[in-house]
Amino acid sequence: MRHALIFAAGLGERMRPLTDRTAKPLLVAGGKPLIVWHLEKLAAAGIRYVVINTSHLAGQFPDVLGDGSHWGLRIRYAYEGTTPLETGGGMLHALPLLGPEPFMAINGDIWTHLDLAQLPVEPRGLAHLVMVDNPEHHPGGDFHVRDDGALSREGEPRLTFSGIGVYRRELLHDWERVAENAATEPGAHPRFKLAPLLRDAMDRGLATGTHYRGAWTDVGTPERLAELDARITR
Repeated sequence: MRHALIFAAGLGERMRPLTDRTAKPLLVAGGKPLIVWHLEKLAAAGIRYVVINTSHLAGQFPDVLGDGSHWGLRIRYAYEGTTPLETGGGMLHALPLLGPEPFMAINGDIWTHLDLAQLPVEPRGLAHLVMVDNPEHHPGGDFHVRDDGALSREGEPRLTFSGIGVYRRELLHDWERVAENAATEPGAHPRFKLAPLLRDAMDRGLATGTHYRGAWTDVGTPERLAELDARITR
């Protein structure tokens, strides 16, 4: 696995006023931007090509990150326009830049200690998701990991999707059938969420997961960012 996608196109509405002037993945925790923590971990895991999808304050990313050579990476930017394409549409838009092999994708607004080299190079099905214990702001969780590693919409305990996964391109081949409420205006890129495609893969027995019990934070509010920064600093 040589390619990775970082989702960085969100508007960061819950992080305002911090995101009025700074793109959310470029907010600093522990002395460096959130996205830089990802780049360091991706490089350490053997990833060489990184696609960053952008929209809000898109010009800030190349200004801060350049071409990725500082980390031994090659960064390419997939600009989605002024309206983000959601996770599914963003992945579909970036697909031509991601090569023919399975690729890693990671949300730009999370932070974790996870060693990304632990993720499978070849997922057993169409997707392999890293699951974490449910945070206080999401107590109900998302999916259940069965004893054989298969992911299910049913069953207990339910865990929360970390925003980190490995995907095969084939996950997106049938997006028009599966995607819910996809926006497909003439001449525009499709806009849809990834979750319906993941649920469809689970229902067909084509999605697996692992339970990661280490440090992980969904940096969704200014308060959580401040808490993370203090924790790293300590």
